[in-house]
Amino acid sequence: MYHVGHKIASSIFFENNTHNTCIYAKKIVILHAKLFKTNNMKRNIAIIAGGDSSEYEVSLRSAAGIESFLADQKQYTTTIVLLRGNDWKAKVSDSEWAEIDKNDFSYTYNGVKHTFDFAYITIHGTPGENGVLQGYLDMIGLPYSCCGVLAAAMTFNKYTCNHYLKGFGVKVAESVLLRKEAMRRLGKEAIGEDIVAQVGLPCFIKTNVGGSSFGVTKVKTLEEVEPAIEKAFAEGDEVICEAFMKGIEITCGAYKTKNNAVAFPITEVVTSNEFFDYDAKYNGQVDEITPARIPDEVRDAVQAMTLKIYDILGCKGIIRVDYILTGDEAKGERLEINLLEVNTTPGMTATSFIPQQVRAAGLNIGEVLSEIVEDNF
Repeated sequence: MYHVGHKIASSIFFENNTHNTCIYAKKIVILHAKLFKTNNMKRNIAIIAGGDSSEYEVSLRSAAGIESFLADQKQYTTTIVLLRGNDWKAKVSDSEWAEIDKNDFSYTYNGVKHTFDFAYITIHGTPGENGVLQGYLDMIGLPYSCCGVLAAAMTFNKYTCNHYLKGFGVKVAESVLLRKEAMRRLGKEAIGEDIVAQVGLPCFIKTNVGGSSFGVTKVKTLEEVEPAIEKAFAEGDEVICEAFMKGIEITCGAYKTKNNAVAFPITEVVTSNEFFDYDAKYNGQVDEITPARIPDEVRDAVQAMTLKIYDILGCKGIIRVDYILTGDEAKGERLEINLLEVNTTPGMTATSFIPQQVRAAGLNIGEVLSEIVEDNF
């Protein structure tokens, strides 16, 4: 089941097997795109990928996915734009690249200047996931696909985001934040015992501002704490030490436009690895079950919470929220919904969670992306 809210129809819950409602949702999704097509125009879409983090290669795969999803949407011309440091370039052929003019995000090829109408950001990490690129695009007046500066910056910082949402009643794991500079200034070195006293064992130690499980360690003993902190600091200047929660890991995608509010079917994540690490995410060492094998009332609550978080943070475009359900149903315990993190530029390869969930909802991913683009015009 997925949830669709509409300004006219208020909030409607649809079952996966209801054919007519899937058709209705599809009609809503492609309405603006069809109107645009009739004008015989094409929008120039920049698919911005790359970035300056360990997730560079993952971003390239997401860009290829988005390009393929939009290929059937004939009202668009798409161009891959790669950013790495100060090297910004547009792909103009299989073997040629043109430098981006940072004054207006244009490029010139064969003497002709090319500009963009819209930017689809699929950088995982800085500068596309933390609000830096969004600030630049705001300054030059180019609309884009995802959250604005504030929401992007907040969600990129796991500790800040989770503690902010905790104030709205969202349950999160106990955690401790470490800053490299503060530890150096205060002379903090052997802090393993302090960490274990606050969050217990096992626990997770990870970078506070990264993704794709780079720099993440599941720590089981006191002796493993210090090496795990060093590993996480190699990915960034802030490290979060988080209490372990045993349960069912799930993830739920969602998006909103002026006329729609959609929470996708939930995916259950099952891996034989210690946790949902890089190999599980990208090398197939995981079972991803959509829709998740959870009670209907829990499913509804997760979808509603995802849309609530979307509104609290002021999100835009497609987001994905990761949770863990704690509690033992076999013992009659109620499943509790605990937030893991909010992802505002989720992976968009053909096998990523969002395309899976879109398919499970009976929707077309290209049409969904088109709706997000057209919502900006």
